[in-house]
Amino acid sequence: MKKKLTRFDLQKLKGSGEKIVWVTSYDYWTAQFAEQAGMDMILVGDSLGMCVYGYEGTIPVTMDQCIWHSEAVRRGAPSTFVIGDMPFLSYQVNCDEAVRNAGRFFKEARADAIKLEGGRRVCPQIKAIADGGMLVMGHIGLTPQSSGQLGGFKAQGRTIETALELIEDAKAIQKAGAFSLLVEAVPPEVCKIIRDELTIPVYSIGAGINADGQLMIVSDLLGIFQAFTAKFVKKYANLGEETLKALRAYADDVRAGQFPEAQHTYNMVDGELPKLMAVLKK
Repeated sequence: MKKKLTRFDLQKLKGSGEKIVWVTSYDYWTAQFAEQAGMDMILVGDSLGMCVYGYEGTIPVTMDQCIWHSEAVRRGAPSTFVIGDMPFLSYQVNCDEAVRNAGRFFKEARADAIKLEGGRRVCPQIKAIADGGMLVMGHIGLTPQSSGQLGGFKAQGRTIETALELIEDAKAIQKAGAFSLLVEAVPPEVCKIIRDELTIPVYSIGAGINADGQLMIVSDLLGIFQAFTAKFVKKYANLGEETLKALRAYADDVRAGQFPEAQHTYNMVDGELPKLMAVLKK
C-alpha cells in the first residue's frame, strides 16, 4: 500500500520541481482506479453536479451530496490525499457556518482537506477554517459557483487589470492560511507569476504548464462527459463512445435471443431436475 502524502510532502514537492498529479473522482470505482494509477491527490469536486447529476452547473449541489460522494471516494482510495469541495452557500454566509460545514468533510468523510472558491472576499472563512485546525485549499480564476458574476464559464486574468486582481487574491489567500491554491482557466503567464509569488503550492486546471501540478476532471479525461468540452481538456480515452457501443450490442443480443447463452446460466444439482418435473406432474 502506498504512503499517503501530507501537506508537508506537497510543500516539499513545490521546491523540487516534481509535478503533482490529481483528478476529480465522485465514486468508489473511479477512486480505486485513481489510486491504482498513482494519483497524488483526488478532488471530490462540486463538478459532480454536472458529471453525475446532470445539472447545468454546480449551484444546485448540496453539502449532503458532497459528503456522500466524498465518503465513497475515501473508501475507494484510502491511501490518497482526498480534498472535499465546499458547495455553493456552504461557506459564503458566515465564518461559523463555513467552519461547521468544513468540519463535516473531516468527521463524516475522513477528507484530508477542503477547497473553496473565491479571492479576498472569502479570506475570513479561509482563516476561520484554518484556525479550526483544518487544511484549506483556495481556488481562483474561473470559479464556477460565481459564473453568473463572471458572465459565464469564461477564462479570467486576460487583461492587466484582472491579472493584477488575481495576483492580489492569491497573496491574500496564502496570508489567510491556505496550504495550497488552485488556479482555473487563467493564461499560463499569469499562473507562473502567481506560482513564483507564493510559497505554497499552486496547481492548474486550464492555467497552463507553469504550475506545481495539474488537475483534470475524470469525466473529461476519460471521454465520458458529453455536454461540452472545455478548451483545456485532453481526452485520454473515449469511454463514452465505448459505453454506448457496449450498451447497443447488449440490447441487440437480447432482442435477437442471443443473450444469455448456456455459459451465462446456472445448472441444477445433478438428478434434481427429473425429481422436480415428477413433483410438478402429480
